[in-house]
Amino acid sequence: MGISVTRRWWLGATIAVVAAPASLRAGRSSRGQAMQLRFTFDTHDFTATLGDTPTARDLMSMLPLDLTIEDYSTNEKIAHLPRRLTEDGSGTFSGEAPGDLCYFAPWGNLAFFYKGYRYSRGLIRLGRLDGGIGPLLTRGSFPLSVQGLP
Repeated sequence: MGISVTRRWWLGATIAVVAAPASLRAGRSSRGQAMQLRFTFDTHDFTATLGDTPTARDLMSMLPLDLTIEDYSTNEKIAHLPRRLTEDGSGTFSGEAPGDLCYFAPWGNLAFFYKGYRYSRGLIRLGRLDGGIGPLLTRGSFPLSVQGLP
């Protein structure tokens, strides 16, 4: 049985594309698409590429965000999110390195690592900073803008 492409089919397909959420039309959260974030604070503007995970897609669904980035401990900066992200598909990981962007589920915050760290329960790796850790070395607390890139 062959598939017949009719005007009605084209009209339905066109309506489906137009009615889809903007994030899906831009390819920002579709499976298999690279998802990128742009962060801006103080004089810094940098990007991160996220993995294709349920937690990363949930973060993308919240954009744009205005948060506060602040120092925590001696190896990371953190930013608290307005709501918790899904933990579906999370689990242990290895290869921890400076430049990792993670979600710490127990506190509901993003963690930007600029020095070595070890996996701990509740930590979910979202992706990696694209241009290195330089911006994270600026000490202090700052307003942080988070945008998705198409």
